[in-house]
Amino acid sequence: MWLRLRQIALVSTDLPAVERDICEVLGVEVCYRDPGVATFGLHNALFPIGNQVLEVVAPTRDGTTAGRYLERRGGDGGYMVITQCDDHAPRKARVAALGVRVVHAFETPHFRNMQLHPKDTGGSFFEIDEVLGEGAHDEDGPWEPAGHDWQTHKRTQRVAAIVAAVIQADDPERVARRWSEIAEVPLSDGLTLPLANADVRFTTCDDGRPEGLGGIVVRCNDRDAILRAAQSRGLPCEGTTITLAGIRMELTR
Repeated sequence: MWLRLRQIALVSTDLPAVERDICEVLGVEVCYRDPGVATFGLHNALFPIGNQVLEVVAPTRDGTTAGRYLERRGGDGGYMVITQCDDHAPRKARVAALGVRVVHAFETPHFRNMQLHPKDTGGSFFEIDEVLGEGAHDEDGPWEPAGHDWQTHKRTQRVAAIVAAVIQADDPERVARRWSEIAEVPLSDGLTLPLANADVRFTTCDDGRPEGLGGIVVRCNDRDAILRAAQSRGLPCEGTTITLAGIRMELTR
């Protein structure tokens, strides 16, 4: 069995402003806006980054889960680590055996979804999904949450891939072990969960914010252009790390 990092979700109070920053800095474009998230009191935008997807959601009404998450973490930032698997049934069985609660799940003819409760995983929302049908396991294959033609919106002049998600936690060793149990993937060094195409790294809370998805690592085709664009928009920059939509993005080549 394999597990692939397929999508990173961020949460923001101001979707249009964050969308402009993402497009201008990373050189990407919106591939889809999912009308289905309105059920949860949200609107969103999704952007291809290579064969993966960056999503931003924002509340449209009071009392949403995303809104409470924004309050708990003190503003915009990382929200969910979303993975793709090759066989959903044993993943569901594993989650049940571990007593991990599923907060949301659905199934369509071409997609199976399972979102796990962050209080049972620790660190962040952890989602495990499966694609069904033609090309389902291709790295550049279909991904229903991003729409049916997301590949036509890929812009890779500046960004190539998301190569790591960085989760900060009060007890990163414990949270790393929990994610490893759920994923059935051994940790490589006690604090790194190696997925098929990226790592999930665990670290201490060191930025004054409670535990959550604190950063991602992005492999770049034009890092200098990203840094210039971030600086021109007044975004925080430190070395080759920028802060965009409340999340630290480490830019690597």
